[in-house]
Amino acid sequence: MTIAAAVDTLVRVCSVRDLEVERGRAALLGSTQIALFLLADGTVHAVSNLDPYSGAHVMSRGIVGTRDQSPTVASPMHKQVFDLRTGLCVATQGRPAASLRVWPVVVRDDDVYLDFEEQG
Repeated sequence: MTIAAAVDTLVRVCSVRDLEVERGRAALLGSTQIALFLLADGTVHAVSNLDPYSGAHVMSRGIVGTRDQSPTVASPMHKQVFDLRTGLCVATQGRPAASLRVWPVVVRDDDVYLDFEEQG
């Protein structure tokens, strides 16, 4: 996902070369854990690493897939499935609705930047 973002909120996270296709990577920005995913089409997605159902920071270990043409990640804990573009849970496994926080990603000169403002 490449979008316009305010320059003062862009934070370099890693190089695209640090990521593996369809394998998550965790990053720590301040006190916020982020899960990064490089997809086969070259897009990079950033979501909260915190699984809202289990309370564990494990989303970077999730299984990447698709649902109705949308890129997804399934939690390794209880298998809830989240849309990587919106963070919405598309398969709650019978639990109440929940979502992951999503950050806009900018890829510039092989570097991955997040439009990042840490929540207080």
